[in-house]
Amino acid sequence: MTVTGPEITVMVVDDHPLWRDGVARELGERGLRVVATAPDAPAAVRIATTVRPAVVLMDLNLGASSGVSAIEGILAAVPGTRILVLSASGEQRDVLAAVKAGANGYLVKSAGVTELVDAVRRTAAGAAVYTPGLAGLVLGEYRRLAGVSAGAGAAGPTPRLTERETEVLRFVAKGLTSRQIADRLVLSPRTVETHVQNTLRKLQLHNRVELARYAIERGLAADDPDR
Repeated sequence: MTVTGPEITVMVVDDHPLWRDGVARELGERGLRVVATAPDAPAAVRIATTVRPAVVLMDLNLGASSGVSAIEGILAAVPGTRILVLSASGEQRDVLAAVKAGANGYLVKSAGVTELVDAVRRTAAGAAVYTPGLAGLVLGEYRRLAGVSAGAGAAGPTPRLTERETEVLRFVAKGLTSRQIADRLVLSPRTVETHVQNTLRKLQLHNRVELARYAIERGLAADDPDR
């Protein structure tokens, strides 16, 4: 599903000039407004602080500087910015390091232009976007961390969610898209998104990855034999 809406501002961060400029050009030709580019972590943090893009599309390997440090620096300087990693690496350690630093999604560079543009739009809209296969890796790590947390003590009280919000939350924790959830529950994707946004607001969370972690920590992601 392609997300459309208001103009989306993007900053592209990559240490390879040809790749960086090529991606910026492709995004611009498809209706996204590239407001800046940067070659390394220090420049990315400095420029993001000035231009305040809606989405930062960035590599993890930035030569002598670290993409993880760039993520942390950008989010500290501009908390509302959403970060989508576009990397040649699909290694578990790299994906988890990026997500733990605050990245909202992770694509490998084999992604096509249409997939990339759609991912940027979805990231701006609040979705957690991953190359197929990587979402399961991230959720698996959250399940592991949830097990550690459960051993340390019980989670706090759960804010009051409606029955439908809880049902949608279970499917979000399983990694389903809004359209897939809508098909399961016989709802419209827009209605599902409304439930997701209401749940985010009630739980004071920011994105689907945080929702998934919340659900897993509270045992809401257990398999349901009726689904």
